[in-house]
Amino acid sequence: MTRNPSILGGLTPTRFLRRYWQRKPLLVRGAFPVFVPPLTPEELAGLACEEGVESRLVLERGGRHPWQVVDGPHDPRRLRRLPHTHWTLLVQGVDRLVPEVAALVEPFRFVPDWRIDDVMVSFASRFGSVGPHVDRYDVFLLQGLGRRRWEVDARAKPEFRPGLDLQILKRFRAQASWLLEPGDMLYLPPGVAHHGVSLEPGMTFSIGFRAPSGRELLAAALRQPLQESHYRDPGRRPSRVPAELLPGDLRALRRLARTEARRLSGPGFERVVGELLTEPKEAGLEPASVPPGKLRARLRSGAGLLRRAGSRLVFLRSGSDVTLFAEGRSLPLPRGLAFATSFLTERTSFERRDLEPYLRRPGFVELLARLVSAGAFEIRPTRRQ
Repeated sequence: MTRNPSILGGLTPTRFLRRYWQRKPLLVRGAFPVFVPPLTPEELAGLACEEGVESRLVLERGGRHPWQVVDGPHDPRRLRRLPHTHWTLLVQGVDRLVPEVAALVEPFRFVPDWRIDDVMVSFASRFGSVGPHVDRYDVFLLQGLGRRRWEVDARAKPEFRPGLDLQILKRFRAQASWLLEPGDMLYLPPGVAHHGVSLEPGMTFSIGFRAPSGRELLAAALRQPLQESHYRDPGRRPSRVPAELLPGDLRALRRLARTEARRLSGPGFERVVGELLTEPKEAGLEPASVPPGKLRARLRSGAGLLRRAGSRLVFLRSGSDVTLFAEGRSLPLPRGLAFATSFLTERTSFERRDLEPYLRRPGFVELLARLVSAGAFEIRPTRRQ
């Protein structure tokens, strides 16, 4: 898919980022003119029935209680028996499952790849909704089928109705309202409460953006096998009150924690961030390892490479060092392979003629083999002439 100049309503990416990004909503009529959804509601329902696919069924009515959430995989017989109104089926990470859905992300790459999270696709019956709520991330809501009314309340407080499966706001007073038709799109910054209701059966494609929290980064760093230090107290005196935590002990513990935190400012933290931002969200099957020799033979016989839908690739420059991160793995590159970062991340498919000039470079085929083994790329069969 080529970059679509209409997705921002005539705004340049620079103006959009300055005026709207993380500031205020933006409605774009005809962002995707004559939009044809890349999958049907039946195909979406089929994905929701598969093992390993994250999906939810939200039953505002007709469940055991209001706003019941049923996690997938779903029974296709139950989906066929759903009522005509007031339910929504949501499937996460459809960009990793359907290449045509992954292509929807391409026009949004004026924001760095690492910020793009996934494409969630939802199908809603008439009056289907997930209630008024607040998200902590940026999202573009692209209407695919049917009509949907969106309302926003930028003043809503994060207070939720108790006893529900969803975090639905207690109070929501719409400040603005829009009716979206296929091809229309609404951008919402984080923290702006919103409520969408389908006026007829329809689909919405949600391009969501990743916003890691400080706690998430710290937790990822602590999972790494660092050379950790342990508390030591040589020469301490006998305790007078065994249950008391003394101020001196507390100061020593605080120094220990600060020492560990300082280690996060070096290359170790760079690796943690790169691996965290590219790790797959879903637990899939581990791809088979591909030896470099086998890959070289396949490429020489005419095979190409295809980037897997929704695969995550990010690279980081630190001085003269370059590291490529793919699917939660870090791949430090020697200087002779630094070119591969832009070469491999800017395209989604490579024919033999594209790769041929680099196959003799030391380490290049080995790098490709590691990317295939990580699941970032797959071998495209030889094309017959």
